[in-house]
Amino acid sequence: MANHVIQTEELTVYYGRQRGVLDVNMAVEAGEVFGFLGPNGAGKTTTQRVLLDIIRPTRGRAMIFGLDCQKDGVAIRQRVGYLPGELSLPGTMRGKQFLDMLDSVRDGKSDPAYRKMLCERLNLDTGRRIRDYSRGNKQKLGLVAVLMSRPALLVLDEPTSGLDPLVQQTVLELVREARQEGRTVFFSSHILPEVQAVCDRVGIIRDGRLIKVERVDALTAQPFHRVRFCFEQMPAAGTFTLEGVQELNRDDHTVVLEVRKNLPAVMERAAACQIVDIETQPVTLEEVFLAYYGSNGGNYA
Repeated sequence: MANHVIQTEELTVYYGRQRGVLDVNMAVEAGEVFGFLGPNGAGKTTTQRVLLDIIRPTRGRAMIFGLDCQKDGVAIRQRVGYLPGELSLPGTMRGKQFLDMLDSVRDGKSDPAYRKMLCERLNLDTGRRIRDYSRGNKQKLGLVAVLMSRPALLVLDEPTSGLDPLVQQTVLELVREARQEGRTVFFSSHILPEVQAVCDRVGIIRDGRLIKVERVDALTAQPFHRVRFCFEQMPAAGTFTLEGVQELNRDDHTVVLEVRKNLPAVMERAAACQIVDIETQPVTLEEVFLAYYGSNGGNYA
């Protein structure tokens, strides 16, 4: 286990009779950004809380840095930065006072120049009282608090929540920089393009079970295609009725297909209809995700 930054074995949590997570076996390597995806109630937050020893598992175990998350929780948390999805901050304090307090708890481990740089890049005014902050500024403060000590492991739950698009991009840049410094990031987000942009691997959790762990580039290279054909003469309805082929749209002289099987047969039928143009579109992580959850997968936050 010592070779992995995070590892779980048969991790299971029940809340009474209600399922949290079931038999989750997961390993996160040093220096990678690991995306953790799943709908509401899938078990993402439960898993993170077990890792931080906020809750205890019903059975199984979790390890960080080769240390047991229950027995060695204090030693682990000294090396971890955790941004929860629901951030609670002391409203009467000013941003600077809050950051100073955290720094004193950590024995002054943060670099003042790095902390100042984070505040500047996130455009955060730390002189104001936290109760006067907007939701976005509270999120920025939480990010600075987590990042400023340069922890070996970052556990980020919806880190760009409430931020405008430009600041979201800054956060993603900071995540990439953490990886470049050799640090590890456990990144939970419902914004799939973000995950695709920064994560090396992704784990998909459904109904408490980890159903897939794969490299992002491998997931998005799945053997299905979205193909757009332009014809001189529109093919008759049903021309592309084949196993593994779904017609997504037809408009004027254009037909868009999702092809999972029978690509040669699709091309043969399209050729018979006098193709004017053909365009293939890359598969996104969102499409792969929905392939695992189905088109009615719900809100995958």
